[in-house]
Amino acid sequence: MWMTYGEAATAREAIGSGLRYHGLDKGACVGAYFINRPEWLIVDHACAAYSYISVPLYDTLGPDAVKFVVNHADVQAIFCTPETLNTVVGGVDENLPLLPSSGVKLISYLKLIGEGRSSLQPFIPPKPEDVATICYTSGTTGTPKGVVLTHGNLIASVAGSSLSIKFNCSDIYISYLPLAHIYERTNQISAVYYGVAVGFYQGDSLKLMDDLAALRPTIFCSVPRLYNRIYDGITAAVKTSGALKEKLFNAAFNSKKQAIMSGRTPSPMWDRLVFNKIKAKLGGRVRLMGSGASPLSPDVMDFLRVCFGCQVLEGYGMTETSCIISIMDEGDNLSGHVGSPNPACEVKLVDVPEMNYTSEDQPFPRGEICVRGPTIFQGYYKDQTQTGEVIDEDGWLHTGDIGLWLDGGRLKIVDRKKNIFKLAQGEYIAPEKIENVYTKSRFVGQCFVYGDSFNSSLVAIVSVDPDVLTEWATSQGIKADDLGRLCNDLRARAAVLADMDSIGREAQLRGFEFAKAVTLVPEPFTLENGLLTPTFKIKRPQAKEYFAKAITDMYDELSASEHGTPTSKL
Repeated sequence: MWMTYGEAATAREAIGSGLRYHGLDKGACVGAYFINRPEWLIVDHACAAYSYISVPLYDTLGPDAVKFVVNHADVQAIFCTPETLNTVVGGVDENLPLLPSSGVKLISYLKLIGEGRSSLQPFIPPKPEDVATICYTSGTTGTPKGVVLTHGNLIASVAGSSLSIKFNCSDIYISYLPLAHIYERTNQISAVYYGVAVGFYQGDSLKLMDDLAALRPTIFCSVPRLYNRIYDGITAAVKTSGALKEKLFNAAFNSKKQAIMSGRTPSPMWDRLVFNKIKAKLGGRVRLMGSGASPLSPDVMDFLRVCFGCQVLEGYGMTETSCIISIMDEGDNLSGHVGSPNPACEVKLVDVPEMNYTSEDQPFPRGEICVRGPTIFQGYYKDQTQTGEVIDEDGWLHTGDIGLWLDGGRLKIVDRKKNIFKLAQGEYIAPEKIENVYTKSRFVGQCFVYGDSFNSSLVAIVSVDPDVLTEWATSQGIKADDLGRLCNDLRARAAVLADMDSIGREAQLRGFEFAKAVTLVPEPFTLENGLLTPTFKIKRPQAKEYFAKAITDMYDELSASEHGTPTSKL
């Protein structure tokens, strides 16, 4: 059932007036703690119309972090659902002193709208420099950081990117990425600016394909993790379709790809014979796919362009830059980059000599990506120290990402300056924190946790405690006279991983922080083998190179198990 822009505007005014009716003053923080649905946007726009500050909350923060955010941001009102209400109210007395149980009012959404309609208040338009939202990052070392963004920040980001990508009022967009994340937030601002129709998924990611078939969107924005699944699903289906159909698909794919890359219009015959059935999986009308949050493999990008016959554009950004730092232009069929800089900001590369990245590198200059301009956040809420660590005295935000300039002013991400990295689904990982947890396992002497933006799970290299592993093997009737052979025993690997899982659960690691595969090695990490610094910290780039084969083997095993392919490695 569709809601018109006029109906949404009426609800926005009622919600804003309802908050005023209950005494919320201009500048008060208002939380939104529920999954994507029309009410999320209505509340967000009501906050903008009446100069409230919206504070999105999302489940992956965890209950303790949600309570921290509510207190840290001095949230005065929270919009939630029955599913999230328990998290909020459950900690009122102990963890939310700003919301004492005697003073908490529970008001239904419909009642608030009714109260607002009966006492409509004039808008209180914000100024560009007024704070629009405080977005709390998922937190890589424990405590979430509140990113303060003004209305001017958000508008600058969207206005700049609108020069590269054009929506229109006949477009239909499906909203399923978390609205608490800046990626989806800016997509929604763009959609409203252009008058796009926005449909919302049911709330169950397992039914997303059903939602796509029903809504038939023209714009689909997602993350590499889902695109990788689509790619894997199609390629697996082709391989099991029979020799004749596989040959037809490959001929169609190669012909269409060659036409696209050379700027020619592909033959419609291939769509009729092969690709229209694939297009129907997303509703059959997608003209534009967007990808963000982590790098999309060039092979997958080209595959999507061919199979779905649409533009596939990748962007790069972060919460601290109001999302968009760079984005591909429509019509750019070159893959393996994240486009040119958003016209609303400046981008430069700064030498990182300790990692051998400099502006003199050939054939392309390389360095840390730094950004400046009206899209840059105002700072971390109540934390000038951390703000000063990322914004220098000249106003440049240091992203911690390493990039290089390709021809045409295109930016390519090649490395990460800090140890923190993202998985394919966009979740940040602080490996040292996880390693510290796993070293509590009785089997683990030392641990190196690895992940990257092309994979959705972590793997681990464990230098075992030889005495413990040998004792365990003996108790299981497993020959233990050769430690190297024992480390390669699948039963030993399974036992160590199970113990690590148990330790991880005790430490309340989040699901994506668990290693999904482990390789056991008999030798320790030392200064002599180049894996430790003089202060006995793991040299991560060196460890990645040293264990490259083991890492590749583990991801191959995981991929094989996901597709039901038996593996007999080791």
